[in-house]
Amino acid sequence: MDLLDDGIVPEHVRDVKAEARAFAEEHIAPNAETYFESGAYPWDVLEAGMDAGLVAQDIDEEYGGTGYDLPAILAIAEEFYRADAGIALTLQLASFGCEMVEQYGTEAQKETYLRPVAENDQISGLAVSEPETGSDLAGMTTTAERVDGGYEITGEKYWVGNAVEADWLTVYAKTGDGEDRYSNYTLFIVETDRDGYEAEHIPEKMGMRASKQGHIVFEDCFVPEENVVGAEGGGFYVLADFFNHGRVVVGGHGLGLAAAAIEEAEAFVHGRNAFGRTVNEFQAVQHSLADMRIGFEAARALNWRACEKVANGENAGYWAALAKTKSTEVAVDCAERGMQLHGGRSVLADRRIARVYRDCRIPVIYEGANEIQRNLIYRQSR
Repeated sequence: MDLLDDGIVPEHVRDVKAEARAFAEEHIAPNAETYFESGAYPWDVLEAGMDAGLVAQDIDEEYGGTGYDLPAILAIAEEFYRADAGIALTLQLASFGCEMVEQYGTEAQKETYLRPVAENDQISGLAVSEPETGSDLAGMTTTAERVDGGYEITGEKYWVGNAVEADWLTVYAKTGDGEDRYSNYTLFIVETDRDGYEAEHIPEKMGMRASKQGHIVFEDCFVPEENVVGAEGGGFYVLADFFNHGRVVVGGHGLGLAAAAIEEAEAFVHGRNAFGRTVNEFQAVQHSLADMRIGFEAARALNWRACEKVANGENAGYWAALAKTKSTEVAVDCAERGMQLHGGRSVLADRRIARVYRDCRIPVIYEGANEIQRNLIYRQSR
């Protein structure tokens, strides 16, 4: 059973997918339970991923990366998340936010900030959400006030991957107060060693425990004018475009998790006896497994179609929302069915199905909660 076969994957990324699978089998899967239990940051796996050329390689060759395109990143995501979502998220967050700097930043910014990440000397992050605001990108309250030579950022950010570990972040802050609320925000590159930047890890999560998120407090944190990414007031539009790509990849998170749930369920019911026969012989069990496969295959076909559409700029917001919503919700459904098929053993913390069940609750929320995705699907399908 190879749920993540490469028949649907573009030919030019099949080698990368194979490399990602081999890496996941050697470095991610064997460490999954240990890091889930400890909640520690998996520095050793991250460094191995860097050595393997599978971290931060979406950055263009001109700036030291490999220039992996969206299909390549999706292919890697499927394989990594099948092995373990927490470690996978750590690996994929190592260059989070770099895409915006590459597309909208100055040449000086690209040389200064992208190259060290591509060469695995630094890691980055993206700070958008706040303690009281998540999906409303035009409702954030962290401000960047103009001062001599630059801006001072004041406010809080929450759920920030690598808030403590990163060398620099792309930070989304309010710079205006005009009637067009979408034109009031700007993106900044903020080095994490600047005065006025304080970060701490948030309390432990129920899932994806190997990925660390943080709470940042900015207090008159000065950043020079040359750290603005793109134009002042253009932050919302840059971020919206970035999330279109990100949501396709998050769909891959869901596909990897769904594949893991199906694998665990199949193995368990074929190996357990009840009432004089193996559990998989019961029709109700067969129907449940069939429904898992139907949902998974539908989601994967949609996700890869959406990947092509978004990569080509064809109604990207619509297709990205479709893919993210379908794939992450199929992961939840497969995990819940897998838990039921495991019976009482499903609640044991050392079971892979229990980790998958806890992990899959998270992608339905991040990169825009699925309720927001449904709003986008409706509006952009008319």
